[in-house]
Amino acid sequence: MVTAKKQSASETTSPPEMESPLDRLLHIMERLRDPETGCPWDKEQTFRTIAPYTIEEAYEVADAIEEGDMVALKEELGDLLFQVVFYAEMGREAGHFDFHAIAGAIAEKMTRRHPHVFEDMSYDTAEDRMEAWEKEKSAERHAKSHHKGDTPSILDDVPSALPALLRAEKLQKRAARVGFDWPQAAQVLDKIEEEIAELRAEMDGKSTPARQEDEIGDLFFALANLARHLKIDPESALRHTNAKFERRFRHIETWLAEDGRSPDDASLEEMEALWLQAKKEERS
Repeated sequence: MVTAKKQSASETTSPPEMESPLDRLLHIMERLRDPETGCPWDKEQTFRTIAPYTIEEAYEVADAIEEGDMVALKEELGDLLFQVVFYAEMGREAGHFDFHAIAGAIAEKMTRRHPHVFEDMSYDTAEDRMEAWEKEKSAERHAKSHHKGDTPSILDDVPSALPALLRAEKLQKRAARVGFDWPQAAQVLDKIEEEIAELRAEMDGKSTPARQEDEIGDLFFALANLARHLKIDPESALRHTNAKFERRFRHIETWLAEDGRSPDDASLEEMEALWLQAKKEERS
């Protein structure tokens, strides 16, 4: 563990007018957390309470990239950087680490994982490079497990807080590295059909919600597996479908509003016809 000296950043840096933007941001965060003059909300936050905001900010970065909005992307990246600065200040206050320790640790890790760039080493192919990368990450996982006294697993360090589809894909990728995988995508399709049949059986019988939930989960897991075989990001695919649904449904609302009505006033058949119309116009 890297231990940071508990001292005010203002004791060792230049006056505000001479600060770099990053140093200025660190000072702002320090003032927000000041026990006497800081912001009441910022002062009471902890690592645990800030974590959900970090996840939200990461998704907002992804949204800006998806929309191709570079102005928004710059702003969202700033918000995400602020999250790191927030953690760094809380770590500094407790004497665990500070921003410079965080930056130093990731710089050391990236240097270690790229010997072909920073050392006299080369790889013949991109596949060779990826194999070396995975070996290095595997060694790091084993070292962490040994430190904790746990039995090392190839599934170590797949964060449980990841979105479920993304985590399913990562778990499958790890298992595939040791040969636990379907050789062909067609076999995954067969598995999906098997899972649908099992879900149908649970729905047709006297099943419990827990059993149906279990089968739905198996189906999602199999779909994520198929996406992985097809080299499609399941999260991205579902985001695109969500956006498509929203776009088409808004068309339904607009067309109904032109007639002085809302979806509450329309029948399912009417909305289905408008949905097909929106779909046709998109494709044309």
